[in-house]
Amino acid sequence: MNQKVRHCPTCEGEIIGRTDKRFCSDQCRFLFNNAKKREDKSELLIQRVNATLRKNRTLLKQASPEGKTTLRREVLQLAGFDFRHFTHLYRTKSGNTYHFCYDYGYLLLEDEKVLIVNWQPYMDK
Repeated sequence: MNQKVRHCPTCEGEIIGRTDKRFCSDQCRFLFNNAKKREDKSELLIQRVNATLRKNRTLLKQASPEGKTTLRREVLQLAGFDFRHFTHLYRTKSGNTYHFCYDYGYLLLEDEKVLIVNWQPYMDK
């Protein structure tokens, strides 16, 4: 049989193996797909927003290990908290609006203070 020699799109090396194989190695496949993702500007934006959301959640969790704490807004800001990014809002019957980063949320209070809470099952009702 006369088979055509196929070349890897990442390193130009010869591809050996299955006829539908596209890359010579896992490393070349990873490099190709990562480069493709970097070219997609919307993918970069999504990655940055997700990183900010994870950081916000971590800061809320660290500030409130017991699940409910009040502190000055400035403390979160100095730690790198970004108040522009959150996953969802929860409005209580009394009209308070909590901003959540996954399962940790906060309520902006008077005097530049913040009430940090952990999502409670009773909030789902």
